[in-house]
Amino acid sequence: MSSQQWNFHPDQFWMRGERPPAPVAYDEAKQLWNVYGYAEALQVLNDPETFSSDLSVLAPEGQRQIFPGNLTTMDAPEHTKMRKIVSGVFTRGVVAGLEPRIEEITHELLDAVEPGDSFDLVEVLAHPLPVIVIAELLGVPSSDRPLFKEWAGKLLESNQAFSTSEDTPELQRQREETLAQIRNFSDYLLGHVEQRRAAPRDDLLTRLVQAEVDGERLSPAEVGNFSLVLLVAGHITTTMLLGNTILCLDAHPSAMAAVRRDRARIPTAIEESLRLFSPLSTLRRVTTTAARIGDAEIPPRSVVMAWTAAAARDERQFRDPHTFDLDRENIQHLSFGRGAHFCMGAPLARLEGVLALNILFDRFPALRRDPARDPEFMPGANVTGVEKLHLLT
Repeated sequence: MSSQQWNFHPDQFWMRGERPPAPVAYDEAKQLWNVYGYAEALQVLNDPETFSSDLSVLAPEGQRQIFPGNLTTMDAPEHTKMRKIVSGVFTRGVVAGLEPRIEEITHELLDAVEPGDSFDLVEVLAHPLPVIVIAELLGVPSSDRPLFKEWAGKLLESNQAFSTSEDTPELQRQREETLAQIRNFSDYLLGHVEQRRAAPRDDLLTRLVQAEVDGERLSPAEVGNFSLVLLVAGHITTTMLLGNTILCLDAHPSAMAAVRRDRARIPTAIEESLRLFSPLSTLRRVTTTAARIGDAEIPPRSVVMAWTAAAARDERQFRDPHTFDLDRENIQHLSFGRGAHFCMGAPLARLEGVLALNILFDRFPALRRDPARDPEFMPGANVTGVEKLHLLT
């Protein structure tokens, strides 16, 4: 499969087969450190004391309202306490109990597709399935998913740029765009938070409203930001996972045939697609002290971009890294992060992927990509996933 024909973001040069200049490279224009190597990215993700997730230290005073309650921008011990609040919701046992509902939703969505039809996998299944699942868990109307898609899409398009240099008009514009979408999401969720305070229900949002950390209830802003992260992260990875896996299998007919014959190989196909097309291409950190990564000496308060998508193409870690290999062993990709911030929703995303792929293969024995319509990828350097993938049945 050659990805050079497709339109990837310029910052994702490795997707076109180009090698990074070095495992760690400084970007003078953006004043940040890019970490492209696998071992180097692993070092960053496994050392939260040196490489902090708390980006609020770099944000202007008027833009820090997005951080309270945001799991992705917290460090221990606050991160540990907040994570425990919902950790029980995403255990393997609890997630396994969702299997019948996930299958039901998948069948209902695919009922709109008649054998012989052409359809956009993302529009029909890959987006709505995980949105409905996470919305039902939270207790917000899944019928509002067009709003979620719009807001999440605009969030992902934004660079959400942070810099230790003096602000530029472009950086200010990017931040304002990001904040506008976060406000849309927050206002929506805060309305539901207030409803749960007045009338609790049996859902995750009520659990967040009633939760206590160190004997204190979470503020409305904390609950809203916490819910926002769960809602965005809870569906966007699965959306890209499904589309990317079908894309990889379609480009490798022998792998597609092998997976159809032996459905037990679907999880391997998913992991290899997660490696080759890492949905979240980068994870941002800031150094708390001077740090050394490989040959690079990095000052304190420096922004470090761990490019998990580039690390997945590191020839020092993976044989033939630009190749989709269904027989690859020990696929230790970083697509779900690593360490304290490893994605809680990974078991759910993997289960949704396995169940959806099985049902797709059952219902459409001749499923394949429409050769007349190229896949369209999500804009922005921070994500790698199909936005449109037209299939023939």
